[in-house]
Order: sequence, then C-alpha cells, then structure tokens
Amino acid sequence: MNFIASLTFQAIKDLYQVKVDEKSVNLQETRKEFEGQVTIVTFPFTKYSKKSPEQTGSEIGDYLVAHAAEIASYNVIKGFLNLSLTDSFWLQLLDTEISKPDFGEIPKNGKRVMVEYSSPNTNKPLHLGHVRNNLLGFSVAAILEAAGYEVIKTNLVNDRGIHICKSMLAWEKYGKGETPESAGLKGDKLVGNYYVLFDKEYKKEVDLLKAAGKSEEEAKREAPLMLQAQEMLRQWEAGDDEVIDLWKRMNSWVYDGFEETYEKMGITFDKVYYESNTYLLGKDIIEEGLSKGVFFRKEDNSVWIDLTADGLDQKLVLRGDGTSVYITQDLGTAQLKYDDYRMDNSIYVVGNEQDYHFKVLFLILKKLGKSWAEGLYHLSYGMVDLPSGKMKSREGTVVDADDLMAEMIDTAKLRTEELGKVDDFSEEEKGGLYEMIGLGALKYFLLKVEPKKRLLFDPNESIDFQGHTGPFIQYTHARIKSVLTKGNYGTTPFSVQPMSLEASERDLIKELAKFTDIVKGAAADYSPAVIANYVYEVAKLYNKFYHEVSILKAEEKSLKEFRLNLSAATATVIQKAMRLLGIQVPERM
Repeated sequence: MNFIASLTFQAIKDLYQVKVDEKSVNLQETRKEFEGQVTIVTFPFTKYSKKSPEQTGSEIGDYLVAHAAEIASYNVIKGFLNLSLTDSFWLQLLDTEISKPDFGEIPKNGKRVMVEYSSPNTNKPLHLGHVRNNLLGFSVAAILEAAGYEVIKTNLVNDRGIHICKSMLAWEKYGKGETPESAGLKGDKLVGNYYVLFDKEYKKEVDLLKAAGKSEEEAKREAPLMLQAQEMLRQWEAGDDEVIDLWKRMNSWVYDGFEETYEKMGITFDKVYYESNTYLLGKDIIEEGLSKGVFFRKEDNSVWIDLTADGLDQKLVLRGDGTSVYITQDLGTAQLKYDDYRMDNSIYVVGNEQDYHFKVLFLILKKLGKSWAEGLYHLSYGMVDLPSGKMKSREGTVVDADDLMAEMIDTAKLRTEELGKVDDFSEEEKGGLYEMIGLGALKYFLLKVEPKKRLLFDPNESIDFQGHTGPFIQYTHARIKSVLTKGNYGTTPFSVQPMSLEASERDLIKELAKFTDIVKGAAADYSPAVIANYVYEVAKLYNKFYHEVSILKAEEKSLKEFRLNLSAATATVIQKAMRLLGIQVPERM
C-alpha cells in the first residue's frame, strides 16, 4: 500500500502547496462497519487545507481517484478518508505477489542476533514452564530468521551447583547402582527422582533436629544431608576425581533424556554453553570494573556496585572470599557469547521472576562501557498454570514435559477418532497425525498469548477443531489441500482475468497481503502471538469464503481457477506462518 501513502503526499503538495513528511501519512485498515479497505486519517492535514476534516478528506479523495486507477471510490466519515480499491488491484496483488513462492520471505539485513532459551538444570526433567520457554525461544528465532536476521540459537545449561550435588548425593546414598537402563526410565527422570528423594530425606532430618530443640533455621543448616551436599560441591570445585566422574555420568543420563524431549518437541540449538565451563568467568570483568570505578570494595573484601541513583539498589558482584555470585558469571558469559559471535542483539528468554536480575545485569554492562550491551534484551514471560493449580518442583508434583506431550497426543487421538476423520488412514498415518495435532494444539495454545502474560493452559480446550486453536488451523489447511486435490490444481496455468470479487474473496486476499508486514511486526516485538493470531484470522476468513462461494462448481472455468489459486495461496501462508510457530500442518485429516 506504499503507493497510497506516496500519492497522498503528492496530493497535499499539489492541493495545498505544502511538503509534508511521507511518514505523517497514517494509513489504517478500514473498520469493518465502513465501506473500504484502506483509511487515511485527515486531521493532521487540516492545518494546511484550512478546512474541516471532512472537506479535506473529500479533496484528497477526489485527487486520489483521479490519479490512481487502483482506487475505485472513497467515502469520508468525520476525519477518516476510507478508500475502496478496485477488484483488479486485488486480483493483480494475488497473482504478482501473494502467489509467488518467496512471498513473506524478507531479504537478509546483515544483522546477527542470538536467542538463548531453555536453560535447564541437570537435576530434573523439563516441565511445563520449560515447554513455554522452549517454544517461545524457538519460535522467536524462526521469526527473526524469516525477518532477515542471521540467528544463533543457544542454550545455557545449569549443570553445576548445590542442587546438582543433591541429586548426586541421593543417588550415591540410596541408588544401589541404579541406571536408566536398569530402571527402564529416561535419564533425566531417574536423576529427577533422586532430587525429589533428597528433599524428602532432608525434610525428615530437619524435623528430627527441630524435635531435638533446634530452630528451623538451625535445623536446615545443620542437617547432615545438606552438610554432605555442600561438601560434595566443595570437592567438585576442587576437582575430586570420584565426584567429577559421578557428575559426568549422571549428567550424561540427563542429556540423553533432554535430547529425547527436545526432539519430540521439535526444538534445536546451534550452540550449547555449560555453566561448569562459565561459572568462573566474570572475575576479570570485576577487576576491570574496579579499575574504572564502576565497582567498589567493602571492608570484608566483597565487591559491590551502587545502583541506587538508577532506582535500583546496591548489588554484590563478588564475595569477600573471592567466589562468584550469579551476576558474576552472567557478566562473564555475556562477554564470552559476544566474543564468540559478535552479534548485534542478544535475547534472553527467561521467566519474569528474573526481571530485576536482568535489569541489573544489563545496566552493569552499560556502565562498564560495553557498546554491545545496548543490544541485550530480556524476553520476559509469565508463569503457566494448569486448571488444577500452580506447578511445584521439589515435591515431585511437577508437570512433566514428556507426560504433557504424551497426554496431548492421546487427547488428539481421542478427539480425531470421535469425529471419524481417519477411517481411511493407515496406523502409521494415524500415529503421525495424532502427534501433529496434539503437539500443534500445545504449541499454538502457549504461543497465541503475548509472552508477558501469565496463562492458564487447559489441555482439553486446546484441542478443539472449531475454536481459536492449532487444530482448527491445521484442519483448515487439510481442507484446502483436499479442495486443491479434487480440483486438479496445478495441472493448467492460471491467468488473471477481469472479474468482480465477492466480499469474502476480497477480505481473504487483503488478509493474505499483510503476511510480510506481520512477520516484520512479530520480529520487532519478539512476539509469536502476532503470527498465531494472524494465522487464525486467515483460517477464519478462508472458512467464510469456503462456505459462501462455490469453488469446484463455480459457473465459469476462470472463476474456478481463481478460487483454486486463492485457496493454494492461503494454504501456503498458513503453512509458512505455522512453521514460524514450530507447528506442522497435515496434508489431509
């Protein structure tokens, strides 16, 4: 629609002898209750015309109709000039842009961006919170790539620390040599069971100490299991061979389990960083900050930064004994990632409970004079709840990612078979379809909500073939493919011919035409929800078109060809948009 903005700019110049910035021409989609497809806001131009918004709109409207064959008519409502574009314009747009194989693909912009997501701990399996994190990070990466960026997908694995030692110690004390193979369990689940067991046994010890007269704080600090876990961490940091061997063995079990989950979820990474390799980083940056006067040292030798002038507080960046805190290693890891890839932007996909941490981290890097810190962004997302209540981790009631995906696939099977949609499918085809629908439902439900919002995930609501869901969009795609097959689409070349469009046809073409701008907007906002809600609108409009006009029994051959062409273009946009959400669409169902 750039030609409308350019022509409006020319109209103002010719009508009122004034040059305005082309960006001041505000184009909007015409509201559904008014006639037209494009609306120009005329209020800003009254200062040049010295006339009312209505008169100004009429003058500009007359000019546009006279100078652009693509504009059929206009109407003015208060300060809004509503333009109706010719049917030939929409037909030409479908033929020359929307139907091109590369429609929606944006040229490379020469910029590099890193998206870090997942960031699991190696003491337990992935859970529902991780599912939202992974789907969000993977989708944002795909959207940025579609918007022309070079993207590096990274995962920073938290593979060390006291919580890891807890599961190691519990296995050592109570495991009796159990392995994933002997237990018949995925490795991450086996290790997670020992983390839960540690907590259970630790609570027993705390209760015994409290019964013996200790305060709760004393009991928690003095419980033998906690003291042993802390000793194991010291041994790990000292490089004790036996502890390191146990750590490597149990982590390898977890990585095998994670890989299986990631594969099922359709998630990949280009680079994996491990905290065991990065936790000592950052100390050089602390020295650099001390020399620059960014940090200060207290009497106990600890190093701090005062951020009170920035509305934050004083922050510890190095303990008095010289050991790191989280912010120390995050400073070092941020520098390492930049040194490795020299990216223009770096996006951290992390839950909103870490909002303050990232404010502090980014501000410190800016105060240290790191020019690349301007490109850092925390993609903060809200908690996921289930109808039964909030997830918990240590009690062993966590909503396991593998179990959730399996449940979604089972529900998809049940719903699909109830509708009798797979009677002529082989068992293998059925299995593939159930997985596609179940995982599509899960992904779509979690991604259609703006990242910052907390959401309630209802598995049953997510698998509805008629609602605002992934399966509805998948079913629409399969419906289109069925129409194209029955219409022998692609066997003869299509040529644009003059014809009058039905409102549903015009609305669908107009919606498809937005796809490139939608991708750009989703990339700018780091929001898969923009794509998800757009593709739902496309599917709704296609179904309206499908029910209002005859495609295969159209009166004229050219009309049938046009409607098949419009159907094919719609299927392609749906497939491309859903791929940006990490969702596959079936050819039939």
